[in-house]
Amino acid sequence: MNQHDDDSTDWMIEDEAAPGTAAPAASGHPAAPGAASAKPGAANAPAPWRVLIVDDDVDVHVVTKFSLSNACFMGRRLSFLHAYSGEEALTVLRANPDVALVLLDVIMETSDAGLRVARQIRDTLHNELVRIVLRTGQPGQALEHSIILDYDINDFWCKTDLTTRKLFTTVISALRAYAGLEAAAQQLGAVQAELAVARQQLDAVNQHVVMLTLNAKGKIADVNDKFCTVYQFSREELLGADPKLLHPESYPQDQLGDALQALKEGEAWTDVISSWRRDGQEVRLRMTVTATRNAQGQTSGYILVGSVLQALKRPLQ
Repeated sequence: MNQHDDDSTDWMIEDEAAPGTAAPAASGHPAAPGAASAKPGAANAPAPWRVLIVDDDVDVHVVTKFSLSNACFMGRRLSFLHAYSGEEALTVLRANPDVALVLLDVIMETSDAGLRVARQIRDTLHNELVRIVLRTGQPGQALEHSIILDYDINDFWCKTDLTTRKLFTTVISALRAYAGLEAAAQQLGAVQAELAVARQQLDAVNQHVVMLTLNAKGKIADVNDKFCTVYQFSREELLGADPKLLHPESYPQDQLGDALQALKEGEAWTDVISSWRRDGQEVRLRMTVTATRNAQGQTSGYILVGSVLQALKRPLQ
């Protein structure tokens, strides 16, 4: 890595950095594989970004850490982990799934060690969040164009071109991308957890009530299992059918008028209704009907939820 220009790193320091988050100390001694190098800050300091340096050249570790020693992003310093081979890198990543960035040498124990690590990070460790920046000291042995296309990496640099300022820009860009992906993953996890709870609640409801969905034309669009059991029809028989299938007699006009008026005003309608199942047995329900609307505010369908009050042994005449 070319460090001869940009020798001063004072421009790296964020003015809004949290007090007490001292920069990691630079050292001329190689760290043990997987060891983190960060100077402890105040007890309430935000956790540092974890950066894994993977390179078989000890000097690269020392220079990289020194070049980024004052770097700060979103009020958080950088903490460094070290690995000197592809296998060590995978071991560190298995033990530290919160690593935000991997600065990965291409050629180490083999000519494609770094490429294999990059592939295993995604395919074996299933880590889609960590950002991967490949670095090589021998650009002629690896085609950057094909590597970018064939491997899920985020940047590719020749070490001789990577000045301190360019390294800083690359690292901050990678951390910003990681922060966005991490936030999105947390939001997705929260939504999935809420969805799981909602499904459990819906399963419980399905055990006790009949549910029917009508499309905008008033045809049956969906039913739950309880509905099929109560009315003795299969779901296939009901989908697309007219609800009159369940109510052969004329519907009471006063009750129908009340329902239509309530739905027109955007309110739910609830009342006791009579219906008949396949064998002619009357089924009385306390039914609630709610209109659904599309993004334009137009009625797109209706949801009917009912609890069975009683079933009278009275077949149709």
